[in-house]
Amino acid sequence: MTLIEEAKQLLGMTLTPEQDAQFNIYQRELADWNTRMNLTAITEPDEVRVRHFLDSLSIAMVMGFDPGDKVVDVGTGAGFPGLPLAIAYPQVSVTLMDATAKKITFLEHVANECGLTNLTLVHARAEDAGNDPAHREQYDVVVARAVARLPSLLEYMLPLAKIGGFCIAMKGETAAEELVDSKRALYMLGGEAKPIEDVTFPQIDRTHFLVTVEKVKKTPKTYPRKAGTPTRKPIGF
Repeated sequence: MTLIEEAKQLLGMTLTPEQDAQFNIYQRELADWNTRMNLTAITEPDEVRVRHFLDSLSIAMVMGFDPGDKVVDVGTGAGFPGLPLAIAYPQVSVTLMDATAKKITFLEHVANECGLTNLTLVHARAEDAGNDPAHREQYDVVVARAVARLPSLLEYMLPLAKIGGFCIAMKGETAAEELVDSKRALYMLGGEAKPIEDVTFPQIDRTHFLVTVEKVKKTPKTYPRKAGTPTRKPIGF
């Protein structure tokens, strides 16, 4: 089954042949660059399609995107989930943020190869960006995959979200436990958790989970704390 067919069947998403071609370019460049730098352990085309592309696009199960929305992917790494979202939603402005310059260089190359015009690349730590007026409380949707445990991750994400905006964390089997551990962080940072959504694809055994948090009040100026602190000393611990 093709990506176009799977996106339609599993996610109710319509992709054009042009977008499918962009995903093929992304897959090709990911495999090529991965021979020279550590981007992903998943390189086989079918696995990339499911575990990276469809996995990233599954965010559409909990979040609708409107033209002009601003999305930021925190700790994007090789571009997941933000770059697939940028391909699928060309009318949405997507920022990919990462602290590793080499990964930003790779993402810039892919964006150019795909002809993407709705993408901004930011070389920064989330803690620094969260205190920068150019990014603080500027985004409608903040997404992250495999960055940190939720009590720490929320301190990276919520300062970037507008009031009324949303943070979506892609999590594994510990999602519910991490959300319970985040009660204090949610209160301190101005977030309100929504029901967890589970995502299962027939091609793979595991289920992943989407943790959605709405930004309901301003984050105090004391957050995020200086670089490294949210991971070393999560709020509430």
